[in-house]
Amino acid sequence: MDREHNAPATPYLETDARRSTTERGSMKASTLRLDRVRRREVLASIRESCEYRGWTLLAAHVRSTHVHLVVASAAEPEKMMGILKSYASRRLAKAGLEPRARPKWAVHGSTRWLWEETDVVGAVDYVLDGQGRAMEVYRGEVGIGRF
Repeated sequence: MDREHNAPATPYLETDARRSTTERGSMKASTLRLDRVRRREVLASIRESCEYRGWTLLAAHVRSTHVHLVVASAAEPEKMMGILKSYASRRLAKAGLEPRARPKWAVHGSTRWLWEETDVVGAVDYVLDGQGRAMEVYRGEVGIGRF
C-alpha cells in the first residue's frame, strides 16, 4: 500500500523485496515485537482512545509487529493513526514495557476510506479473520445502517 494505491476496491501492491529492504534500511530502530502483554496494552489503549473521542472501533487485531483497525469516524485517517500510535506508545512506556524514547511505529501506515457498507464488512472480516492465528482481537458491532 502506498499513496498511489490507496483507493477502495483496488488491488494491493505486490510484494517487492527491494522496496522492503530499502524501507528496512531507513528504520531508526529494530522492529518492535509485541508480545502478549504489549499487545493487550496496545489494544486497551486503542479502545480507550476511540471511546474517548467518540470514534466507533469496528475491529482491531494487534499482531506481533503491526496493528490492523477498522474505525468509523469523520476524523482524518492520518490524524487518527497519529493519535492512536501516540497513546499506545505512552501506555507502553507508562507500563514500563518500552522506553519512551524508542521509536515504536512506522512513520506512516496504510489507510483506506471505506464508502460502502460491503467494503466495511469486507475490511472487518479481513482484520479479524484474514491475518492468520488470532492474537489480540476486538470485535465491534457491524450492522446495516450503522455507517
